[in-house]
Amino acid sequence: MVFDRLNELNDRYIELEQRMEQPEVYTDAEAYSRCARELRELEPVITAFRSYQEAVAAIDDARSLMDDPEMKELAQDELEDAVSRRDRLEHELQLLLLPKDPNDSKNVIMEIRGGVGGEEGMLFAHDLYRMYTMYAASRGWEIEVANSNLTELGGVKEISFIVKGEGAWSRLKYEAGGHRVQRVPVTESGGRIHTSAATVAVLPEVDDIDFKIDPKDLKIDTYRSSGAGGQHINKTESAIRVTHLPTGTVVECQDERSQFKNKDRALSILRSRLYEQELQKQKNEIAAERKSQIGSGDRSDRVRTYNFPQNRVTDHRLNGEIRNFNIDSVINGGLDGIIDALTAQYQAEELNRQAGEVNQ
Repeated sequence: MVFDRLNELNDRYIELEQRMEQPEVYTDAEAYSRCARELRELEPVITAFRSYQEAVAAIDDARSLMDDPEMKELAQDELEDAVSRRDRLEHELQLLLLPKDPNDSKNVIMEIRGGVGGEEGMLFAHDLYRMYTMYAASRGWEIEVANSNLTELGGVKEISFIVKGEGAWSRLKYEAGGHRVQRVPVTESGGRIHTSAATVAVLPEVDDIDFKIDPKDLKIDTYRSSGAGGQHINKTESAIRVTHLPTGTVVECQDERSQFKNKDRALSILRSRLYEQELQKQKNEIAAERKSQIGSGDRSDRVRTYNFPQNRVTDHRLNGEIRNFNIDSVINGGLDGIIDALTAQYQAEELNRQAGEVNQ
């Protein structure tokens, strides 16, 4: 246990509480917001640390009563309970002190594309989009579609959308990669099982403070939306295409009737793509020996298989026995089981890595 670090964090927590009561802070919306955000981030650690201290004190109290014959039995029960709480909280604190992903509190930009399998791959891409919208709804998150290209049968050639809500990145970052489906397609009359695929890209939404784009590097075009919309589509060039000239990256947004809203969303998606490209460039230059997180976003990775005939979803990144999940639950937005398992595995790997470094 790194008690010096925990005491430092506890002192910082007390300092922030005191600062937020000072007029120069609570009258400054930006300063107050920064303090409140840091306080929220520290709260789980401080709550666990203070509970840990209480458990340690309870152990000392129980041991001091063990010499009293009349109190020994009660003291023994209290000692066992306090030791159990201390051990549980010690493990919880170890997890809480793992390095934090700086993007965990950010909103998410997701992009789904139909892959191999033709129309069936695009129908599966639509199933994935539906799965994520249902998962977002279950967590109280909001989804805003930025751009979509659908097929006549309701499949998704590609769709980009923003997921807004507390902890969106911390949960959805594991979804990046290739998703494979095995089932009898609705377009197949012979009843044969086909294997198709779709890709999912997951990017943290990056604001202008995190990553700035020089306006001189942008080419912005307007055009008429191609989707449904009646006469509005014929009269108004509300769709936006933004090209980042140095990299050739292109983002299109056409799902809002407001040209300004489409432009804001296009710039947000562009900023996140360029930010991710820069991070990937740095990772490649460093040539890290291992990935920094499960599901780095490499679209060539096959992360999951959805096997309908066998009623199971298999996440290929999970080790051990717990890697198969009920497909009916998952495809209807029940992703927490998979995400919790991936999170636990990542945390265990980090704890083992840290223990190995200490023992070297």
